[in-house]
Amino acid sequence: MNKEQKKQYINEMSSQFNSTEAVIVTHYQGLTVSQLDDLRGRMREHGIKFKITNNRITKLAIEKTKCKDLSNLFTGPTAVALSEDAITSAKILTKFSKENENLKILGGIMGTDILDLAGVKNVATLPSLEEARGKIVGILRSPAQKIASILLAPASKIAILALEKSKK
Repeated sequence: MNKEQKKQYINEMSSQFNSTEAVIVTHYQGLTVSQLDDLRGRMREHGIKFKITNNRITKLAIEKTKCKDLSNLFTGPTAVALSEDAITSAKILTKFSKENENLKILGGIMGTDILDLAGVKNVATLPSLEEARGKIVGILRSPAQKIASILLAPASKIAILALEKSKK
C-alpha cells in the first residue's frame, strides 16, 4: 500500500469502527483458507463483516474512535467482526471457536461496553432479537389462552354431560 491508500484505508476503518454497534477481536492463526471462508460465509448471512486486519494500521484507525480501548488486543494474526447485532456475532464466533480451536476470541466492544472473553461468551448466551420477540409473544398469548379455556370449560362439561345422558 502506498501512503494515499493507507490514509484511505485508515479513514474507511475508522468510520466502520464508529458506525458499528459491536466489534469482536479474534486471533485466527492455524485456520485454513476454507475454514476462514466458512466463517466469513456464516457471518455474511447475518450482515456481519469479518476482516483480517493489519495491526499497526488498525491501531491508527481506532485511535479516535469509541474502540480505542481495544488497541492492546491488536497483536499477532488478528481479525475483527463488525456488526450491528452483537449477540449474533458473538454466537457465531463462540460456536465456531468451539468447532475450531484455532480461532481465539480476545474481546470486543458492544455499544460503549468493553468485553473480555467471558463477556463475549455471556453475550453469546443471550437470546437473539427474534427469540426474544417469540418469548414475549408467547407470554402475551398465554393469559388469553388460559382465560379462553376457563370460559369454555363449563360449556364443554355441560356438552359432555348431555351427551352421556342421551346415550342412556
